Amino acid sequence: MGIIAWIVLGLLAGTLARAIVPGRTDLGCLTTTAVGILGALIGGAIASAADVGELGTFYDAGTWGLAILGSVLLLLVLQAVGGRGRRRR
Repeated sequence: MGIIAWIVLGLLAGTLARAIVPGRTDLGCLTTTAVGILGALIGGAIASAADVGELGTFYDAGTWGLAILGSVLLLLVLQAVGGRGRRRR
């Protein structure tokens, strides 16, 4: 895939992942795109390691599914590591 396709895939996968993951996430457009791109790479790596699939072309449904799944996993990890923020006393 070309760089523009990765950016579009990242933005859409990150946006869909933010809609799926419960809770409020304060992420901007660039961070959402980065989460989507990294999520696509994570999803592709997990699928390749488990020998169940790989990232294909931009129009492949499997590519989109892996990207969204990886983005959801990444958002869940970021929420777990980041916590709910500081509590006021």
